[in-house]
Amino acid sequence: MSEQLSIEVQPRETSGTKASKRLRRQGKVPAVVYGGDRPTTPIVIDRKTLIDLIKQAGSEHAVFLLKLAGSGKERYCMVHELEVEPTTREIVHVDFLRVDMKEKVRVEVPVELVGVPDGVKNEGGILDFVHREVEVECLPGDIPRHLEIDVSALHIGQHVEASALVLPGNVTLITEPTRTIAAVAAPRIIEEPEEEEEGMLIEAEREEPEVVGRRRAEEEEGEEEG
Repeated sequence: MSEQLSIEVQPRETSGTKASKRLRRQGKVPAVVYGGDRPTTPIVIDRKTLIDLIKQAGSEHAVFLLKLAGSGKERYCMVHELEVEPTTREIVHVDFLRVDMKEKVRVEVPVELVGVPDGVKNEGGILDFVHREVEVECLPGDIPRHLEIDVSALHIGQHVEASALVLPGNVTLITEPTRTIAAVAAPRIIEEPEEEEEGMLIEAEREEPEVVGRRRAEEEEGEEEG
């Protein structure tokens, strides 16, 4: 289940690139709250508090109870998008989506594989994790952190589909049940050149410098005669 975690936010009075950079230097993260048939609201969050809560939630689909400082207003939201600076990996902006705890939402949930396939353990096969997420529908408070699927019985040439995922009773699979989640493939065999071909290649490499050298000698001899 996703956790509902409280976080205090501040209203954001200014916008723009300069204002956002100034907030980040102060250890703050500019953000917006939108959706729910309400206007988009710019806010500011303490970066350390946000990071700590995301780690505590253990899921990108955690439900947060945002409390607007000094107003008594609060709203359930989910992180819709985290903008991260590619070099420093620092969070630079957050989009929060308002949610109604009584209305179902559709989200992508990560898949975790359980067990080691028999085809890998005993037959030398290779496990191919084809799809690592699936789409589900449920209430915001029922979003699972992940879904598990057992792959231990797979042999080479076999696969397991989304229909085999273990779903809680209040979660509905939206992804096609026939979608392949994981498969076990035969090991790839790299054929080595035959000895005869190798010998021909080595002989050709030896002959090439002699041909070039002979041509140069003939050219020099022609120049002297001229």
